[in-house]
Amino acid sequence: MCGKAFNRKGALQRHYLTHTNEKDHVCEICNKAFAQKYHLKSHVLTHTNEKPFVCEVCGRSFSVNSSLKEHSDIHLKQTPHICEICGKTFTLVRSLKMHSRLHTNDKPFVCELCGRGFIKRADLKRHFLSHTNEKAYICEICSRPFAQSLYLQRHLQTHSNEKPYACELCNKLFAQKSSLDEHLRVHRNERPFVCEICGKGFVRKMSLKLHLPSHSEDKPHACDICGKSYKDKRSVKKHRLIHLGENNSGSLSS
Repeated sequence: MCGKAFNRKGALQRHYLTHTNEKDHVCEICNKAFAQKYHLKSHVLTHTNEKPFVCEVCGRSFSVNSSLKEHSDIHLKQTPHICEICGKTFTLVRSLKMHSRLHTNDKPFVCELCGRGFIKRADLKRHFLSHTNEKAYICEICSRPFAQSLYLQRHLQTHSNEKPYACELCNKLFAQKSSLDEHLRVHRNERPFVCEICGKGFVRKMSLKLHLPSHSEDKPHACDICGKSYKDKRSVKKHRLIHLGENNSGSLSS
């Protein structure tokens, strides 16, 4: 069928099942079927939560021996898997596959609700929360809910007032690393977010988003007092101050 050769007859027989798509070994717990018996045995361990394969270096345990072997490479610092495009090396072959998607722009994990694709399954799971509006992580100090644990952790720093990230150029402190990264772009004059229409660059992605409406004739943001419309919310807020000033002057004259 494919011409692949094997040293042992048993290995050939197991390989042959990949062509026939026969899956005779069925899990009694979830009914998932497997072509080979040892794959079923490995799968059953996920139900029992047994992890008999233990790393001798750090004590971490795994359900299957192949996972332990992959993990052991981390301690050995072996990176045998090389990206043919950029030369970056990886310990695990699955890490290389995931990295390769950055070059090919392959996004196999697609949201069923909006069609947006993602490189990683974890990114799709996080994105899905934006549709369900589920916010399971609650701040114990102010009760503000968050969809992801990472966002909650960042938020907690605003309560503690901790600023562990310092700029090496001007010593300014920041609560989050992303804020420090943005700040460093100012020193380096880096503007990675570029408008495709006029070519203007911006330090922050949000600044680019605020800039884009300037190219459009749409004015979706209207003043709720006089009905005058604007391209962005910031302009509406600035405009409403005029009405606020009129009301204050009227109350003073009366």
